[in-house]
Amino acid sequence: MNILVTLNANYLYPLKVMLKSLFINNPEEHFSIYMMHSEMAEKHLADINTFVMNEGHEFTSLYVDPMIFKEATVLKHFTSEMYYRLIAYLYLPDSVGRVLYLDPDVVCLNPVSRFYNKPFGDAFFIASEHEYSARMARTFNKMRLKIPKAKGYFNTGVMLMNVSRLKKSDPAERIFAYIEQYKHRLLLPDQDVFNAIYWNRIIPVCGAYYNYDARAYDLKKLLMINGDEADLNWIREHTVFIHYCGKQKPWHKTYKGDLGFFFHRYAGKLSPDRNEKNSLACLSK
Repeated sequence: MNILVTLNANYLYPLKVMLKSLFINNPEEHFSIYMMHSEMAEKHLADINTFVMNEGHEFTSLYVDPMIFKEATVLKHFTSEMYYRLIAYLYLPDSVGRVLYLDPDVVCLNPVSRFYNKPFGDAFFIASEHEYSARMARTFNKMRLKIPKAKGYFNTGVMLMNVSRLKKSDPAERIFAYIEQYKHRLLLPDQDVFNAIYWNRIIPVCGAYYNYDARAYDLKKLLMINGDEADLNWIREHTVFIHYCGKQKPWHKTYKGDLGFFFHRYAGKLSPDRNEKNSLACLSK
């Protein structure tokens, strides 16, 4: 299985936690990890390479010129690396037909094979909405991004990419043109671009299974909403990826979300390294 991540050195600790959870819950799989980056020190690349190899998997570094998105919008706790997933097909080898992109603030709870092997048909991506937040802003997003026929607004934290199809279509020029034209209206920058460009080439899958917004669980609990998806046992048994969206993260001392214990469960499986926890920052989405 091919896994793609894009990040800077501030996210190495949550990246290791995410990868550890992926390896533990998919013991029969062999993973090739591709990491797009611009300013990663050699010692950090060597560290991740050693970590992945010691787990029995493969690691490939993909350097991206940091100037390529120099004019792109970067707001608040977002980083320029978030844009790299949009042009990942340009950097991935031709041998990679599909790749699963994962944000570092994701934790894997169950096997990924069912999701990873879903058929694309003519689609470029398979992704999920964050139902609560997307539903409230759906009409606004359609108007703002000029996609009136779009059926949803998809989160980019977990995406299955049809790399072969993207290479044939080669949408990079269109992506850069859209960023230049609409950079002042981008609120969730790369995610806005993703939805604007690919709104009709995305196969939707249920976020409760494949991209569970940890904030949704806290909201349901606060509102005393019942139902399978609001039940912790259901999440344990069925959710493949929990996504710790937003500015607050479970590796922050101030994090108060109830699902943070999943992150700490897999963090506890890492080899102790006092220096790891010093390189932390907030991840978008």
